[in-house]
Amino acid sequence: MLVIASRGSQLALWQAHWVQDRLAAMGREARIEIIKTTGDKITDVPLARVGTKGLFTKEIEEALLDGRADLAVHSLKDLPTELPEGLTLAAVPEREDPRDAIVGLRLSELPDGAKVGTSSLRRAAQLRHLRPDLVVESVRGNVDTRLRKLDEGRYDAILLAAAGLKRLGWAERIAEILPPELMCSAVGQGALAIETRASGPAFEACGALDHAGTHAAVDAERGVLRTLGGGCQVPIGAHATMRDGTIALTAIVASPDGRELIRGAGEGPAAEAERIGRELGEELLRRGADRILSAVYGA
Repeated sequence: MLVIASRGSQLALWQAHWVQDRLAAMGREARIEIIKTTGDKITDVPLARVGTKGLFTKEIEEALLDGRADLAVHSLKDLPTELPEGLTLAAVPEREDPRDAIVGLRLSELPDGAKVGTSSLRRAAQLRHLRPDLVVESVRGNVDTRLRKLDEGRYDAILLAAAGLKRLGWAERIAEILPPELMCSAVGQGALAIETRASGPAFEACGALDHAGTHAAVDAERGVLRTLGGGCQVPIGAHATMRDGTIALTAIVASPDGRELIRGAGEGPAAEAERIGRELGEELLRRGADRILSAVYGA
């Protein structure tokens, strides 16, 4: 029986059970092992201030490497672009909606001075760019915890990934889904990452769950992130789509205060997705992203 390593949040377990069900349909039994990560233990500090790559993956990857688990299911946006030696991204299933959603009020309905909660520096920076009149504050916790804080009146609205809300059955809570032109998504948002050791039964079994179009799109997005040198908690966004074998990629780097936002785009064959991402990342650096990111990392 294969062992699936997962975080213990409601969304993480939904994702792990989804993969477990797909494996079962192929005749491969699996059980889920819950592992608490550093990011789960640090709940009172905004993620951007923690400054550690692999916040939600390090302990899970250790379980893979020492044989306590055979595969791990991550939200792909949490997975660093560089994996530990001996581990590989075995599959990226077809992804859910990669966009960001606002819960509470639509963006245009929020009055001046409205309080909006988000745990993401990327979302906060773009929101400040769009609506500098709003008060943007950190909100931590699982999706249900954040929704409860909204319902208690601590915020006028909160920003969350549309994918998580849809997967957990809370799509009706969405007031508005923000298009990538307004709110560029996190790298890999909406996609799952199935990580395994570089060879063996789990690697072979999980390969059947890969979706080539999604995998190519996230390769392009991760190429941007790899070039920019950022982790998942930096003001970097990338959104790629694939159509007729062609990748179309948009990416942004924003200053945390939202005053500066650099946007670029790239396009090319899906077979060269990672290169397209790297070249777009290099373009953004030339246009000033290096200065913004140096300020963020030095803060």
